[in-house]
Amino acid sequence: MKLDAKILRYMTSDEFRVLTAVEMGSKNHELVPLSLIAQIAALRHGNSHKIIGELAKKNLVSKIKNAKYEGYRLTYGGYDYLALKTFVKRGSVYSVGNQIGVGKESDVYIVADESENQLVLKIHRLGRVSFRAIKSKRDYLQKRKSASWIYMSRLAATKEYAFMKVLYDNGFPVPQPIDQVRHCVVMELIDAYPLRQITEVKDPGKLYSDLMNLIVRLAQYGLIHGDFNEFNILVKDNGDPILIDFPQMVSISHPNAEWYFNRDIECIRTYFRKRYNYESMLYPKFQLDVNREFDLDVQVSASGFTKQHQQELEAVINN
Repeated sequence: MKLDAKILRYMTSDEFRVLTAVEMGSKNHELVPLSLIAQIAALRHGNSHKIIGELAKKNLVSKIKNAKYEGYRLTYGGYDYLALKTFVKRGSVYSVGNQIGVGKESDVYIVADESENQLVLKIHRLGRVSFRAIKSKRDYLQKRKSASWIYMSRLAATKEYAFMKVLYDNGFPVPQPIDQVRHCVVMELIDAYPLRQITEVKDPGKLYSDLMNLIVRLAQYGLIHGDFNEFNILVKDNGDPILIDFPQMVSISHPNAEWYFNRDIECIRTYFRKRYNYESMLYPKFQLDVNREFDLDVQVSASGFTKQHQQELEAVINN
């Protein structure tokens, strides 16, 4: 779905109130009854029925009938605009520009804040691919009655923001995190190109070495990226790498930590061999080169993204 920020300008306060009521009702209902939406919205003139119809026409909610009652659920669009509305209130986002990226699990846009500074808006959409697999593995949600792409996308954004903040604060080459709401993250726009788009590198040996050192440094701080490849590495004009995208980042205390570490190493070795015809026999070994010195994984857990959240997200991403 393409983001249309113009709708923020002509959506009424009552429409946002009803849309928010659908979101609140979704916490305990896979399909939110119209009666509950009206109760939560508590509009003075009782126009919830009419407004929900308008929201459905704008594809912000979807109307679904089952054997017991007529109900509604949020669409991608509805959740997008609830997040955008909050960003606008905070001043994090003032305008939305072009889409600059699309992936299996996210959409990326150029946005600007109130001071016209250009930033990046990343919208997590785990439901696009992974939601199909959730129903076959419901146990990870424990007491939650139904699997929700909204919940999982919000978890993904919460994780990305938490990891990006702790990495940025500790001097790692990642974008500066600006704000996070629901399933969306606003971050610094960096003038760099994805490694996958760079056909020639002036000094492949130096870049290779920088990337291997970055993997080791992350591990020494208690973290493994888990998806360290040409899609998640940006390279600036001066050759410095920037690391992005943290959906599979794990602690070095994770049961499969060594496997994730080795996969990250092998991804870079394979890519440099195929793309730049560069191969080095020197590469880090988990048992030899990783000595925990710091506990950023613990700091992330303390920030609000808990081990339980990690397990829930892993169950979807690794399904």
